[in-house]
Amino acid sequence: MNTVGQTRASAPHRVVVLALDGLLPFELGIPHRIFGRPRDAAGRPLYEVVTCSVRPPGPVETDADFSIHVAHGPEALATADTVVVPASYELGPVYEDGVLTPELAAALALVRPGTRLASICTGVYVLAAAGHLDGRPATTHWADADRFQRLFPKVRVDPGVLFVDDGDVFTSAGVAAGIDLCLHIVRRDHGAVVANDVARRTVVPPHRDGGQAQYIARPVPDPQSATTTSARAWALGRLGEPIQLRDMAARESMSVRTFTRRFREETGVSPGQWLTQQRVERARHLLESTDLSVDQVAHEAGFGTAQSMRQHLQAALGVTPTAYRRTFRAGGGPSMTTAVRT
Repeated sequence: MNTVGQTRASAPHRVVVLALDGLLPFELGIPHRIFGRPRDAAGRPLYEVVTCSVRPPGPVETDADFSIHVAHGPEALATADTVVVPASYELGPVYEDGVLTPELAAALALVRPGTRLASICTGVYVLAAAGHLDGRPATTHWADADRFQRLFPKVRVDPGVLFVDDGDVFTSAGVAAGIDLCLHIVRRDHGAVVANDVARRTVVPPHRDGGQAQYIARPVPDPQSATTTSARAWALGRLGEPIQLRDMAARESMSVRTFTRRFREETGVSPGQWLTQQRVERARHLLESTDLSVDQVAHEAGFGTAQSMRQHLQAALGVTPTAYRRTFRAGGGPSMTTAVRT
């Protein structure tokens, strides 16, 4: 596979988005928005985003009251470094029976071996029907997860996460989770500083807490109920200090038991898991953007010791702090394979 670091010296990493009939315009636009923003130090784009169809150039129907004109046919797939398949409501036998149409099979056959693959929401059906997810972890919209698992029993479906990174294949949950996935790919390719800049320009959080569970159980939080927002803001302001669960609960005037339950309802993870996620993100930022020693980064991020931080980064990213810094301070893309569950 051509990594971003290898291709960037000569040309931007090419992302080809496969537009299928019945596509959702919002999800089609996510890769263009997120991958279209990153620039290198000289202001040159780090990605080139191209949209293609399984047919010759022409109109592609959407699920709205308009169609879009796609300027590239399936041959564009042969030029991709990353292929993204957004959701479609007209997948036909792909959705009903788990098999590709001849037209779609012929188009996907043009994808070069080793090309990175990604799906947004039910676009995962296309990757699964093509056999790319057999024996691998994946996710999709929570409302479709059970049906998807029955249709593709060889796939290890995780319905509770926003996205799954399995190295060279990425899958996301529904709709806006495609933003989380694309930001994650930018972060993996170019580091947190670049990804955070894209997030700011897009006016979205660079990293959403928890997974799909928070949207299944409580799609709209009860405005009359106490929340854990203040406690989270308080903790984020002092990640370098020891933070006890009872102190966070006290910020919201709750018992530890009530706070823990409410915290999980609102974020989809436990307070301890959330703190670890935030400290990992803090450590990544410091490793990329400062000259602090590994010991100093560990202290500032709240891990206490370099050994503790090394264990947490290894678990979350698959690399050591030194290797992570070497990769992103040098400006190249990572060579590690990770399975990130956010």
